[in-house]
Amino acid sequence: MTKIQLSLFAALSALCATAALAEPVNYLIEPTHTSANFEIRHLGMSTIRGRFDKEEGSITLDKAASTGKVTLSIPVNSINTGVPAFDKHLQSADLFNAEKFPAIAFESERVNFADGERVGSVDGKLTLLGQTQPVRFVATHFHCIPTHPQLKREACGGTFEATIDRTQWGMNYGTLVSSKDVKVVFQIEAIRAQ
Repeated sequence: MTKIQLSLFAALSALCATAALAEPVNYLIEPTHTSANFEIRHLGMSTIRGRFDKEEGSITLDKAASTGKVTLSIPVNSINTGVPAFDKHLQSADLFNAEKFPAIAFESERVNFADGERVGSVDGKLTLLGQTQPVRFVATHFHCIPTHPQLKREACGGTFEATIDRTQWGMNYGTLVSSKDVKVVFQIEAIRAQ
């Protein structure tokens, strides 16, 4: 082999070794900067907005392989519209039925990457009222930083949106006054697990 060939071989070997060392990284949801929000039209006039104040979950990303996994669990009794009487009705059997179905769950089936290491969308299953349906959440933005300023570890996050037809999950109450379509927005920050 010539010196040039040897140099190229060494460079390729180093590159392959680096790729072999790449492995999935686990991140835990940081609840202070994570929220699940929703919007729904009322009587074709106003937009009702609310959020869930508690979320738990994890994210696994393998940027080199462009793969990942997302799991989220959202307690229904953490719903917050700013109007306590309305929150109580939303938790009732008419709508979210918190007593029978205390949590909303999302589990990804595929994390889709765009532009190299940036997550572009997440396909998965959303479980609500005991029924599971496929949903794609599209990232309006996604970003990772090497060191979170307070927690001193790598962090990734972004905003993910989808519009769902609530009747597909059996939430049929009030469709004459409120739209079937609900915009769901996950705003997520996740910190690399130690």
